[in-house]
Amino acid sequence: MGKPTGFLEIARRVRGYEPTSDRIQHFSEFMIPLEQHELNEQGARCMDCGIPFCHNGCPVNNIIPDWNDLAYKNRWREAVDVLHSTNNFPEFTGRICPAPCEAACTLNLDDTPVSIKTIECAIVDKGWEEGWIKPRIPRHRTGKAVAVVGSGPAGLAAAQQLARAGHRVDVYEKNSRIGGLLRYGIPDFKLDKRLIDRRMGQMQAEGARFLPGIHIGVNLPAKQLTEDYDAVVLAGGSEEPRDLPVPGRDLRGVHFAMEFLMQQNRRLAGDHIPKEEAILANGKRVVVIGGGDTGSDCVGTSVRQGARWVTQLEIMPRPPEKEQKPVTWPNWPYKLDTSTSHEEGCRREWSVATKSFEGENGQLTTLGCVRIEWSKDENGRMTMHEVEDSDFRIQADLVLLGMGFIHPVREGMLKHLGVELDPRHNVQAEFGKYATSVDKVFTAGDMRRGQSLVVWAIREGRGCARAVDEYLMGKTDLPGYPETA
Repeated sequence: MGKPTGFLEIARRVRGYEPTSDRIQHFSEFMIPLEQHELNEQGARCMDCGIPFCHNGCPVNNIIPDWNDLAYKNRWREAVDVLHSTNNFPEFTGRICPAPCEAACTLNLDDTPVSIKTIECAIVDKGWEEGWIKPRIPRHRTGKAVAVVGSGPAGLAAAQQLARAGHRVDVYEKNSRIGGLLRYGIPDFKLDKRLIDRRMGQMQAEGARFLPGIHIGVNLPAKQLTEDYDAVVLAGGSEEPRDLPVPGRDLRGVHFAMEFLMQQNRRLAGDHIPKEEAILANGKRVVVIGGGDTGSDCVGTSVRQGARWVTQLEIMPRPPEKEQKPVTWPNWPYKLDTSTSHEEGCRREWSVATKSFEGENGQLTTLGCVRIEWSKDENGRMTMHEVEDSDFRIQADLVLLGMGFIHPVREGMLKHLGVELDPRHNVQAEFGKYATSVDKVFTAGDMRRGQSLVVWAIREGRGCARAVDEYLMGKTDLPGYPETA
């Protein structure tokens, strides 16, 4: 901590954004970074708080006070090294992580946390700009081969760590391009896909091989991996979406959110989308069901496609504008989250349940909805009941179901391998060990823990790589974490 009084003298500032009227005209990133002297000042706000609770908030255990101080002192190259010591892909987390570290920051008790996410992103972007980020090619090859199934953040993190340990690593991806939901599920305006390509180049130089267009359990037998490789990492994510089985679900115009988002990302990448398969919001009345990040991404994408209007429905009650700090800090708070996409034009409704989809000639025209009230039962659990005579209808041409994911897809790879599942139907594996019930098969990320954050996926990928390296070699030098969460 180079400036003990920095948090008293300097106001919090974060990176800005293009005006709404400008950014909705394109699908490119719209962040406006802070100037270097402004970043120096923001780094100076990091306190000598004794116990850095930001560490507790960050799943990858980023050494946040250290690189804040290095940013303040203009020692950017050292900051890049410290940042990468715990996080393989800070340019991803610096853009799409919700920043639980900032929620845990001691200064957040006063609603002015250190601008950790802004500084993180600036450090890694400067590292690439200056050419400081290079492949870490292992000195020795082990002769061991590992297959990684899935190229999302967990799979990529595991693959990079294992390649750096000297193993031959093949990354299998069912889609035509590498990146998993980083590539296909997150809109380009939040994450430029060239950032993934750049990391792929680094990883290929380190020894990782990418094999897209191969769907394990569909066009390549899953058991072939256990025969051909010394270890297998399952990092296929949690891709079974939560459905809404109400009358009219089969009408044209009702789609899962990920179908819509993936198609738009494929369109921007130059893929041909047949006209009869196109899911577009242009000129349509759009209703997004689900209030999380996926729903927010559908809002921003619909606005950019030229939707007539967008309404987002959430079954839970409206969160408070401000959390109760003495109750929640340093944990993630329960409060209203308004994203940049919401600011671009969206009506939001809370405590609403969809009872039916209605249409004409097989095409959606209307949603039948009802108001919901929430209360606690005798066990303290939140329960809902419909408000009497609160039925209403919403006109809609397109409904996007963004209510989350319930578990990994079981048909195909998981079924063929015969791995045990936990009570939530995720792949059973102990946190910190990552070994499944099948010999030499490991798992990490959403496939093991269920739907979660990109930063947790990276944490699990790194931890899984350490477990695999120890399994193959009897010991490991890969960095690890206190595996107690």
